[in-house]
Amino acid sequence: MTDDYTPSERKAASTSLGDLLGEVTRDLSTLIRQEMELAKAELKQSAGRAGKGAGMLGGAGYAALMAVLFLSLALWWAIGTLIGLGWSGVVVAVIWAIVALILFVVGRGQLKKVQGAPRTVESVKKIPETLKRNEENR
Repeated sequence: MTDDYTPSERKAASTSLGDLLGEVTRDLSTLIRQEMELAKAELKQSAGRAGKGAGMLGGAGYAALMAVLFLSLALWWAIGTLIGLGWSGVVVAVIWAIVALILFVVGRGQLKKVQGAPRTVESVKKIPETLKRNEENR
């Protein structure tokens, strides 16, 4: 009599359901562990890149601050040749105070427009009602 079954079919036929479920569980556990390791490696790589990018942006911010400082000093010196260094310092300080005031007013207006997460708050408020309705139907 010839055997038409493959070795894996023969193994499946002779293995109990409990053993098969145990094997599937082990395989699933291994798969999840491998996926977690892959995710950790990808996140570590992404965090490294994000850190480098943030460092570069911090350096750019510092360079911009230095540029503004030296341009302010140059403006102070240039105006100083016309009206004196003391008064030109006051003029540059007033210009920066006006810039700060404009940024403050615009920023405060933007913050007043912030609503948070209104749709999320609304949907979270509905959860207790939904649970109460389900309990009443039991």
